Amino acid sequence: MSTALVTHPDCLEHVNPPGHPEQVARLEHILAALEGKALARIKAPLVAEDDLALAHPAEYIEMIRNAAPAQGWAQLDGDTFMSPGSLEAAHRAAGGAVRAVDMVLTGEAGNAFVACRPPGHHAETSTAMGFCLFGNVAIAAKHALAHHELSRVAIVDFDVHHGNGTQDLVEGDRRILFCSTHQSPLFPGTGHAHETGAYNNVLNVPLPDGTSSARFRKVMDGSVLPAVDRFKPELVLVSAGFDAHQADPLAGMRLTEDDFIWVTERICDLADAHCQGRVVASLEGGYDLDALASSVAAHVDVLIRRGADEG
Repeated sequence: MSTALVTHPDCLEHVNPPGHPEQVARLEHILAALEGKALARIKAPLVAEDDLALAHPAEYIEMIRNAAPAQGWAQLDGDTFMSPGSLEAAHRAAGGAVRAVDMVLTGEAGNAFVACRPPGHHAETSTAMGFCLFGNVAIAAKHALAHHELSRVAIVDFDVHHGNGTQDLVEGDRRILFCSTHQSPLFPGTGHAHETGAYNNVLNVPLPDGTSSARFRKVMDGSVLPAVDRFKPELVLVSAGFDAHQADPLAGMRLTEDDFIWVTERICDLADAHCQGRVVASLEGGYDLDALASSVAAHVDVLIRRGADEG
């Protein structure tokens, strides 16, 4: 079965100020690295209002809509900006995650990678932050539960920064397991091990600056992956951030492409065991352009191979 690549040119129209690390070139480098691969290329639709409302209140959605500038930039916090193309890009990023879930759950694709921006895992219920406007992966999880009658969705977040927004959006829902490995201390300052969710459905594994491949794999094998296995998910979503790479300028973990291959394989193993290989990964961070492109390509190569095996 094929792997879907869900993206849209509108996601190149979200333009941050010069020098901002979350730049248009991130997506350009990713798409170039994926050129020629055996992927079903799908244009990300605009997210439906009722799907946005699964995660964000109407007042927040309206605030984001009203903040979109006609020219220049609107600054939402210290590092989160909107340009004239940002609103549509954010609707495509959330809509793309939902479309990928629909494709995988209906058998149109074996698995999927959503190459859209802005990212989403820092967007809280009513707060834009950390380059993020809407909680893309959380919205996708809630859509799967609401529209596909699932009862258990797991989210694995291996971005170097804690997914505080995703946690905020899902920690009160016993049907969603959220697991995050992340460098700590580091932005946003959340993700402590004692944060376990209302139903023990949150697992945070903070890791120190300089964390090696061996330590990352040890905590994945010893903590995160067994938690997902016990949960027996009917769908696995991945917040696929690649800023734990040793070349990334915003953090200090020491992972390489081989580690992203390894963790993707292990996630796919669990998906094979519990949910017919159904995995949807959505782009989060990664700010060294070459490392990001090569890491995404390595991650997607695993999805392609595993999706083909499922078929």
